[in-house]
Amino acid sequence: MAVLEKAAPLDARLAALRLPDGFAARARREALERLTVMGLPGRRDEYWRWTNPTALNAADAPAAAPQDGEAPMFDGLDRIRLVFVDGVFDATASDPLEGSGLEITRLAAAPELSWASGFYGTLEAAGQEPVRRPFAALNTAAATDGILIRVTGKVERPVNLIYVHKSDASDPILHHCVKLEKGAELTLLESGAAGGRFNGVLEVDVAEGARFHHLRTQGPDPERLAVTHLFARVAEGALLKSFTLTVNGRLTRNEAVLWLQGDDAVAHIAGAALGDGDFHHDDTVFVTHDALRGESRQVFKKVLKHGAVGVFQGKILVKPGAQKTDGYQISQSLLLDDDSQFLGKPELEIYADDVKCSHGSTTGAIDETALFYLRSRGVPVQEAQALLVLSFVADAIEEIEDAGLKDEIVARLEGWLAQHRG
Repeated sequence: MAVLEKAAPLDARLAALRLPDGFAARARREALERLTVMGLPGRRDEYWRWTNPTALNAADAPAAAPQDGEAPMFDGLDRIRLVFVDGVFDATASDPLEGSGLEITRLAAAPELSWASGFYGTLEAAGQEPVRRPFAALNTAAATDGILIRVTGKVERPVNLIYVHKSDASDPILHHCVKLEKGAELTLLESGAAGGRFNGVLEVDVAEGARFHHLRTQGPDPERLAVTHLFARVAEGALLKSFTLTVNGRLTRNEAVLWLQGDDAVAHIAGAALGDGDFHHDDTVFVTHDALRGESRQVFKKVLKHGAVGVFQGKILVKPGAQKTDGYQISQSLLLDDDSQFLGKPELEIYADDVKCSHGSTTGAIDETALFYLRSRGVPVQEAQALLVLSFVADAIEEIEDAGLKDEIVARLEGWLAQHRG
């Protein structure tokens, strides 16, 4: 019965899609085979019991009004702009696909024998164990566009993937691949309203000594449905840092699967989510240590009000032989009323005896003592609450190394708090 329950929505979903051929045809075919075996997720699945996938499973994307009213992000930066309109690359709105130390190709135009033809879908496939990720397999099979980036040096200008939502029922499926060669460095930004229902995969291979910085903002579209996936492999002495800011949206699930496969690898993933009302936000993270002296950090903060729901599922797996591992995980929520809810599931699974690993998950209200202190010094109550919210999410924002980017995120948070007072 469970197989039949999963098969019906999958058949309807696939019937509504145009499955591409050509580039990475084998990887796409294998992804479709994986998806056919596992089916789309249901509420009985362990890692979906707190997040209802029904709207993500539906054959057609629900109508969602186009979004163009919010000030764009990162406009003050010297960056390479790559624009997608309802899931289709817009060359006229984008900068040239070039840059020092960069090879950039559009997925829809990639030659079969490009560097990415043997990379596309490989990390997604590896990330299906031990937890199945059906929407990632669906993405690999059905993605119609995306960007392929090969980094050969230290890139001074960030690459900014900008998403524009113009169609009432947009249902974009984008797949990006990034490969950093030995000693290379890149900052990748993602911003804008991705669409009414968005399915995104980002596969990243960080070679020895390379550095990858990823900063993503999700908003402002209030009707957004989104499921995203970050699959990353971090080699010896390499670093990956990823931060996501989410505001608004009906349902957002951000999954991350990270492998620290080289000695002295570092991987930090962080996020801040602010929700008001009809808002459900789910961070699901799986970090595997498979080498010596690896360092991982998971820092997630959620601010919820008027019935908003936050979910965190995070795991650190330390394999045999991964001695001197330093793994840290914290998930915290700030509930601004009695109607909101936070559900947390932190996990550690350790098979090495010389490690330093910890995890914690807390839920609470605004500190009344701190609020009274600010009020007693003449700070209006709403401004005082905003200051305490910013203080609460500060640990997650500190994971952003670039001071200018950090300021952009704080400014966006302040803007959201000003709009959602009371």
